Amino acid sequence: MSIEIGLLMFPALMIAIFMGFPVAFSLMGVAVIFGYLRFGDALVHQLVAKVDDVASYYVLAAVPLFIFMGSMLERSGIAERLFEAIHLWTRRLPGGLAVGTVVLCVVFAAASGVVGATESVVGLLAIPVMLKYAYDKGLISGTICAGGSLGTIIPPSVVVIILAPVADVSVGDLFVGMLFPGLLLAGLFIIYILIRCAIRPQDGPRIPHDDSEPPLRRKLWLTATALVPPLILIFAVLGTIMLGWATPTEAAAVGAFGTVLMTMSYGRFSIRVLHQAMVKTLQVTAMILFILLGGTMFSGTFVALGGISAVQDMLGGTDLSPWTIMLSMLALAFVAGFVLDLISIVLIIIPIAVELLRPMGIDVVWFCIMFLIVIQTSYLTPPMAPAIFYLRGISPPEIKLAHMYKGVVPFIALEIVVLALVAMFPALALWLPEVVFGL
Repeated sequence: MSIEIGLLMFPALMIAIFMGFPVAFSLMGVAVIFGYLRFGDALVHQLVAKVDDVASYYVLAAVPLFIFMGSMLERSGIAERLFEAIHLWTRRLPGGLAVGTVVLCVVFAAASGVVGATESVVGLLAIPVMLKYAYDKGLISGTICAGGSLGTIIPPSVVVIILAPVADVSVGDLFVGMLFPGLLLAGLFIIYILIRCAIRPQDGPRIPHDDSEPPLRRKLWLTATALVPPLILIFAVLGTIMLGWATPTEAAAVGAFGTVLMTMSYGRFSIRVLHQAMVKTLQVTAMILFILLGGTMFSGTFVALGGISAVQDMLGGTDLSPWTIMLSMLALAFVAGFVLDLISIVLIIIPIAVELLRPMGIDVVWFCIMFLIVIQTSYLTPPMAPAIFYLRGISPPEIKLAHMYKGVVPFIALEIVVLALVAMFPALALWLPEVVFGL
């Protein structure tokens, strides 16, 4: 009887979400109702234990620190300096402004770890310039959406801070393992832009030579002053983790302190700026942890009701291969991305997927990195596409929704290519963690 009740939790959750209830309340409400039907008052002790589990995830202390980094970087002036420095070198290339925008997204994502912040900040800088030089509106939209989404697969990603303890894997292993796929994805974006704009120069024209362009020595100086501070910040976070000098939480603390110093060095620091960053950090962190608590309560009740055993028995009866089950989990995550945010997808799908795949000998780190690529692809994919909704909030009226939908399609295809490569060649995700940590 309890197993049958457990299997009904997912339809009940979807109904609650479609009725408009917030995801966190939906997760908690379904867990409480179904748990009470089976366990009665004893449910209180189980849920208190889940609250204690979330509170004891020490790695979650990195979440507000990374969010604070992103909030301060939005206000530090670093994006403007990077934008100018990078485009000094890429502007003469076919689609050079779009190429430079992808590079800027990579650097900003590696320095902040927050997806929405990258798309918003870079979009506000790049869109007016690309429109000025008559870039194709679809290419503008696709570049901003795809580049901004790289924060999901470029470390340090806040999503990974949540994913790692849920999947019971090391944050450091995921950070290091996602590095090659993330850079491969960014590289394919750049190659696509170069080829497209070489074939169709009207989509991304080269910027003509300008007599006011600075000499080589001046360009090198501007590039160094713009790139060195964020590179130091990236090393302070990712480098110390990869070298084993710091835990992710310690590295995040160093990064948070570094963003404050960087904001001071650029003359942008004030009590008002600090207050705004701290308020945003508090709001986003509370939202994430509230959803995390709801997801933990939901998955705990589902497991206690025998839901995992029921799913395993059903799959065992179908005699499906581990590959088929793994691909089914990835497809489910992709579809879930149409209606759920990234954190909710992690909390709902990962506990079930890991329990099913780990006994089958599937490397969980490898699966998690493919999972990140899938939810990043879902983040871009119409009709729901959160990336497009971020873009609509910052784009001028002349960029229509049709441009956005059309523009993201080639980048979605490239995401699928990278997913296939990682699936066929697991070493893309596992070789570097083996070298660094002996995974």
